[in-house]
Amino acid sequence: MEETRKSKTILEVRNLNVVYETDLETVYAVNGVSFTVKEGETLGLVGETGAGKSTTALSILRLLAENTGKIREGSILFDGEDILEMDNLALQKLRGEDISMIFQDPMTSLNPVLTVGYQIAEVLELHNHDHRSAKEIDQKVEEMLRLVGIPPERKHEYPHQFSGGMKQRVVIAIALACEPRLLIADEPTTALDVTIQAQVIDMMEKLKDRLNTSMILITHDLGIVAEICDQVAIMYAGEIIERGTVYDIFESQRHHPYTEGLFGSIPRLDDETERLKPIKGLMPDPTDLPKGCKFSPRCPQCMDICREKRPPVCRYGSHEISCHLFGQSQEHEGRDEA
Repeated sequence: MEETRKSKTILEVRNLNVVYETDLETVYAVNGVSFTVKEGETLGLVGETGAGKSTTALSILRLLAENTGKIREGSILFDGEDILEMDNLALQKLRGEDISMIFQDPMTSLNPVLTVGYQIAEVLELHNHDHRSAKEIDQKVEEMLRLVGIPPERKHEYPHQFSGGMKQRVVIAIALACEPRLLIADEPTTALDVTIQAQVIDMMEKLKDRLNTSMILITHDLGIVAEICDQVAIMYAGEIIERGTVYDIFESQRHHPYTEGLFGSIPRLDDETERLKPIKGLMPDPTDLPKGCKFSPRCPQCMDICREKRPPVCRYGSHEISCHLFGQSQEHEGRDEA
């Protein structure tokens, strides 16, 4: 049977290891990360600040700091071609046309001395394979502005004339101008208030469906993940410690202790008496990571083995958890079956 468009793998990251090296120290930012994204699918990368989410995203487009950021190991396959082996010309074609990225802060993503219309047109001119005329590019700019809910006559205005939410809409218009096959959204609503966040997320979801774009959504907000993601990967200290479908993450009784901590940190409007349960401690120093499980110094269920050995990957169908707690339970289940 022919593989459907939805089920075709568009991006495959294998054993990605990224470090930031200076004369004084080495920061181990991403440590053995692997995941896939299928066409039309949204993957949520979830974790605290410092988990390695943004570094993973920047690695996909090879936008790491030139002097310090280094991919030590791994491969990043887009449509079967390794991005890490591409030359500069192929990379230039890839960025913006096949893969686009929405950065965290719309305030710094836009050039303050250029009109928003010019900045959208610039992307279209750079990837003008259809040989559009200047008039056709201008029409496309107006179309993209309408698509993100901005009156097209505002194309002559500058970024400082827009609110934070409108700036983010312009950034999204730039990212989607060439109808990329993969969109990387790095915490696109962090700098926005709650009402505008909901509008931007709803708009991104509709545009994704309309253009059949795959998406990697980087966030720390599990509420957003539940709303628009198909697959979820929980990151901690540069590793993916739990992954699965949205159903696996939100409905399963089995969770990594860190994931449980993330759920405990979410305010519940239906229970005014329940207090938030923050995760105690801080993310480990990425220049000196713990020997065994990276979460062991903060884990309320930590055992001696957690401090010494890396946890096994325990699988329950599409649900994967890297934790010694579940490794032991699987061993017991196996003995009972025998």
